[in-house]
Amino acid sequence: MLKATPPNPNPHTPDSQGRFGSFGGRFVSETLMPLLIDLEHAWQQAKDDPSFWQAFDAYARDYIGRPSPLYHAAALESHLRTHKAFKGILYFKREDLNHTGAHKINNCLGQVLLAKRMGKTRIIAETGAGQHGVATATVCARFSLPCTIYMGATDIQRQAPNVQRMACLNANIHAVDAGTATLKDALNEALRDWVQHVDDTFYIIGSVAGPHPYPMLVRDLQAIIGKETAQQLQDKGHAHPHYLIACVGGGSNAIGLFHPFLADTRVRMVGVEAAGRNTTDGNHAAALTLGAPGVLHGSYSYLLQNEDGQIQPVHSVAAGLDYPGVGPEHAFLKDTARVDYQCVNDQQALAALRLTAQKEGIISALETAHALAYVIDNAETFEKDAVIVINLSGRGDKDMQTLAEYP
Repeated sequence: MLKATPPNPNPHTPDSQGRFGSFGGRFVSETLMPLLIDLEHAWQQAKDDPSFWQAFDAYARDYIGRPSPLYHAAALESHLRTHKAFKGILYFKREDLNHTGAHKINNCLGQVLLAKRMGKTRIIAETGAGQHGVATATVCARFSLPCTIYMGATDIQRQAPNVQRMACLNANIHAVDAGTATLKDALNEALRDWVQHVDDTFYIIGSVAGPHPYPMLVRDLQAIIGKETAQQLQDKGHAHPHYLIACVGGGSNAIGLFHPFLADTRVRMVGVEAAGRNTTDGNHAAALTLGAPGVLHGSYSYLLQNEDGQIQPVHSVAAGLDYPGVGPEHAFLKDTARVDYQCVNDQQALAALRLTAQKEGIISALETAHALAYVIDNAETFEKDAVIVINLSGRGDKDMQTLAEYP
C-alpha cells in the first residue's frame, strides 16, 4: 500500500519525491535509484547553466529547424464553417515540420546533450510509433554515440518505414516479443537493459512517463512548443489562445503545448486519448478517461488495469497512443480539472486524417489525427472567434500502410 504523503505546495513543479500532487514518484529497484538521483541532479545543474541552453537553442535552430511554424489552417476552417457551423479561428502548431517529422526530436536533442555532459557513452530508448526511436537514432548518429532501440514486434510490423529509418541511422533495433509486443513491453525491456549497464548507459525516455525526474525532464524540454506558440500568437495579433488541443498517449506533445499556459485560466485545454475500436477491455487506450490510479514503469498515475491490478491489453490504430498508462502530470491535471480529457475512436481519427489531408494538403500522424478529430467532430461547440491551436505533433508518412488497411 502506498504511504500517505503531504500535499505538494507547488504541484506544477514536482516536489522532492517527484510528485505532482499525489502522482509521480520513483517506484523502481534499488539498482536504478542512484541512477535516477544522479540524473535529477545533473538535470537541475544543466537547467541552471546558460551554456546548456545556448547549445540546445543552436541545435534546435540549425539542426531541428525551430521555431516550428504556427499555421493558419484556413481551408479546413472554411470547410468546417460551411459544414459544421464552426465559428472559431484554427491554427496548427507544425511539429510535423521538425527534422525527423515529429516533436520527439526536441526531447532527444536535450537528453543527448545531457548524456554527453554526464559522460555517458551508450544510449538506449524505447519506441512505439517509431518517431521517438528515429529521433533517438538521429541524435546518436549526429553525436557519434551507439544506441539500441527497443520496439515491440507488433509495432515493428505496422511501422516499417520508421524501422527502416532507424536502421539507416545505424541503430541496433531490438524486437520485443513479450506480452502484447507493443510500447509497454518495449519499455520493460529497455529498463532491464539499463539495470544491467548502469555505468555507461543513458536511457532516453520518450514521454512524460516513467520515474522521476523523467516526467519533469521531458516536459521541460518539450515546453519549447508552448513557449513558441505564445509568442507566435502574439505576433499574429492574439493576446492568448482560447483552446489548446493535443493527443495524449504518454503525454509529451500535449504537456509541451499546455505547460507554459497552465497558470492562465483564460486558456482551456483538451487532451485527446485513444478510444480505439470501442471502450471495452482491450479495445482502447484511454487511461485517463477510463482508467484508475496505479503504478507502472516506476510512476504512480492513471492506468488501464483489472481488479487485481494487472495491466490490461490496450489498442489504438495509432501505435504511439497504444500504451496503458499516462504521464503523472496529466493525471494531476485531470484530477484538478485544469485539463479536460476526452477520447476519440479509430474511425474518427482515420476520417479526420483524410479530411485534413484533402483540405490542407497536410498528412498528419494518426496520433495527431485524434486531436484533429476532436475539433472536427465538435466544431459547432466552439465560440465565435475562439482561437484554437491543435498541436500537429507528427507527420503521417509512417502510417500509410495502416491507412491502406482501413479504406
